[in-house]
Amino acid sequence: MVTSGYRESVASAGPRNANSWGRPHRSDLRSLLVLSIKMFSDRDEEHILTLAMTAVASLGSCVAEAGYLVRDKSLVPVSSGQKPNHALDDAVQALGGEDGAVTTDDGAWRWAFALRRTGAPGGYLVVRAPSEPSRDEIFLLNALAQQTAAAMSNASLRRLYEERATGNAQLLQTVFDLERRCQVHEVLIRAITTDGEQGIADALSELTGRPVAVEDRFGNLRAWAGPGCPDPYPKPAAERREEELRRAIRQGGSIRQKDRMLVLVQPREEILGVLALIDPENTVDAHEMLVLEHGAMLLALEFTHQHKLAVVELRLRRELVDDLITGTDDASAYARSEAVSHDLRGAHHVVVLRWPGLSDDKLIRAVEHTAVGLQLKILVARGSKLVVVLVRGRPDVQALYRAIGRELGTTTGAMGVGGRCDSPADFPRSYFEAVTALEIRLMSRSPEGASSYDELGVFRILHTGEDGTEIERFVHDWLGALIDYDSRRNADLVPTLSHYLECGGNYDQAAAALLIHRSTLRYRLQRIREITGFDLADVDQRLNLHLATRAQKVLQGTP
Repeated sequence: MVTSGYRESVASAGPRNANSWGRPHRSDLRSLLVLSIKMFSDRDEEHILTLAMTAVASLGSCVAEAGYLVRDKSLVPVSSGQKPNHALDDAVQALGGEDGAVTTDDGAWRWAFALRRTGAPGGYLVVRAPSEPSRDEIFLLNALAQQTAAAMSNASLRRLYEERATGNAQLLQTVFDLERRCQVHEVLIRAITTDGEQGIADALSELTGRPVAVEDRFGNLRAWAGPGCPDPYPKPAAERREEELRRAIRQGGSIRQKDRMLVLVQPREEILGVLALIDPENTVDAHEMLVLEHGAMLLALEFTHQHKLAVVELRLRRELVDDLITGTDDASAYARSEAVSHDLRGAHHVVVLRWPGLSDDKLIRAVEHTAVGLQLKILVARGSKLVVVLVRGRPDVQALYRAIGRELGTTTGAMGVGGRCDSPADFPRSYFEAVTALEIRLMSRSPEGASSYDELGVFRILHTGEDGTEIERFVHDWLGALIDYDSRRNADLVPTLSHYLECGGNYDQAAAALLIHRSTLRYRLQRIREITGFDLADVDQRLNLHLATRAQKVLQGTP
């Protein structure tokens, strides 16, 4: 309960000063001065009020009963180690920000000094004494309350000033960071719109002052900016590269690898490449990491765009190949070939390949790499159980086959080459010829290798299907007896007949080719007549025998 009698007596006594309230001891005033200095150096309001509460007992017979601070327009008790006193809290709250006496059930004298700030109350200092203290003590307590309020106001102002200063500094730093981010973004956007990934590398090197490398997923160099580009560029081993990428993923997309800071170019789950900042001093700061991360994001967009273009171009190339080998008009073929940057005008050849045990994609990649090494201009697509390649110019058939075998690490495949194409209308015919050459190669006793349709000679008209049974029957009908004889006697009558016919029936040339005497040749030819019953002087029989020996060579894979 608030008692107004004491407040009225204080009001009638006039202003609170030393002249009207008595003359306090100088030591008390000096203690107040020292305490005031200490409180004004403090920045915590609760700590200041605690100091005031501690000092109350040194000023006379009073002790600090409680202290309150205004928080969100409510009085909050300052912890003093005593049990909560809700009756006291309610009585002080009822004062409404003014000084006043406070009474409770124990009958002790209590007074609440309002700790006034400019424009609003800041809290209360409540003191207690067995009886009403002297005017000198009241004067000192009033002075203590005034100094406490002033110190609390000062602490609040200092805190507000520091908070504003900190806020201003943070705002300035934020503005500075935004300006730098905008600068980085503008430079990189300008770079990607003009020079693509090389432009991004140049911009990153300019922004960081360090060399920058752009690599693909496997460690191959795609772009370099800045001095000191190594030649040749060191490509890590495949296992070590994969471990680097896995470690980078675990560490959030960036790692330090010796003298380089690596950032993954990874738009989603797929890693498209790596951005490397050359930093032998290990001094990359947060701003440079920000620059690298921006660069990696733009490179991800660039790589994704390139990938999409490559997929579209690949689809267009394959559709063009499919249409050319099945037949299309010249105007459309030329226009579409220009769209995929291939000059369809001029001589071309169709090549078909089949490599058992390998996927079409792997075979296509091997063909594309081989074409680059041999400087061949090609269009490539999947066919029915084989890979179809349109080659500009006349390829070296055997050299192309060997190079593809080296790229794949195996020569277990077969290749057929069709005839020359001078216009789009020729491609269906060349494709048929290439498939025919491939089938004949696969039917031979040496199915691994390359065959050109132009080199098949008369065998082209003997080819009747994929199984080759008609050809084998033809060979057996005309040469079966000689083949059996050579097999039983380890003789050479079939090669002798072949050389004799290839030399046009010239004894001297045939004997020289066989490295035998002329008389030996005459003996062998006589045995051939006896075994087969054929007349080598008969034109029709001689032609069929010649065709049979040629066909047998093709079936055996002999050139």
